[in-house]
Amino acid sequence: MRRTLARWARAEWGPLYAAVRGPLRRRGPSALPLTAAAVGLTAFLHYAQNQPWGDPLVRNLGAVRADDPLWPALLRTPLSLFVPAPDLPVWGALAQILLVFGIAELCLGRWRTLAIAYAATLAGTLYARLGVTLGAHAPFGLPWTDAQVVDTGPSAAVVGLAVYVGWRYGAYATAGAVTLAMVAEVLLKENLAGKEHLAALTAVGLLCLLAALRHRDPDRPRPHRGPAGRPGRDPGTPPVRT
Repeated sequence: MRRTLARWARAEWGPLYAAVRGPLRRRGPSALPLTAAAVGLTAFLHYAQNQPWGDPLVRNLGAVRADDPLWPALLRTPLSLFVPAPDLPVWGALAQILLVFGIAELCLGRWRTLAIAYAATLAGTLYARLGVTLGAHAPFGLPWTDAQVVDTGPSAAVVGLAVYVGWRYGAYATAGAVTLAMVAEVLLKENLAGKEHLAALTAVGLLCLLAALRHRDPDRPRPHRGPAGRPGRDPGTPPVRT
C-alpha cells in the first residue's frame, strides 16, 4: 500500500516538485519577488483598512461591489485581489498567497502568474454583476442583496492558479480535487464567494483549453534543439510524464 501511494505521489506531484525545487535551490527566496510583494501588500492593506486614516483609502482604491459603475470597478479590481476580506482572518489570505502564488511564480514565472490571477479575479467580479442582474431565481443568479457585498480577497486568484498549475504539470487529481471542493462549497453554502470561485475556474479552464490547442497546433514553431541538433525541451515547457 505504501509503495502504491508513493508511486502515485511521484506521478502526481513529481514534475511539480522538480519545477519548484530547481529555482529555489539556485536562487533561494530571491526567486519569489512577486510572492513577497503580494504578501507584503496584503498585510499592509489589512493593517490600513483597520485604521481610521486607511479605511476610506482602501475602500476607494480596492473595494469592489456589484452595483458599482463598471469602469471604476474595473480600475479597482487589480488592487482588490490583495485586499483581504474583512470578515475572514488575514492569516488565511497570507497563507494562500504564500503557498499558491509561490508555487505558481516558480513554475510559471511572475508575469504569467499575475495574468492568470487577475483573469480569475476579473471573471469573479464580472460574474457578480451578471448574477445580480439575473436575479436570485435564475440558475446562476444572485439575490439583489449581494450587490452591496464588498468583493475583495485573493481566493478566486488562488483557486484559479492552483487549477492551472495542477493542469500544466500533470497533477490532474489535485486540480480535480480543488474543482470538486469549489462545487461542494456552492452546493453546501450557496453564496457570492462560492459562485465567484466557479466563475474563476471557468475562466481558467478556458485558458487551459487555449494552451492545449496551441500546444497541439501543427503550425507552431519547431521544438528547441539542443546541442548537436538533438531535440531539447523548451525551458518554459513543463516536463512530460511517461
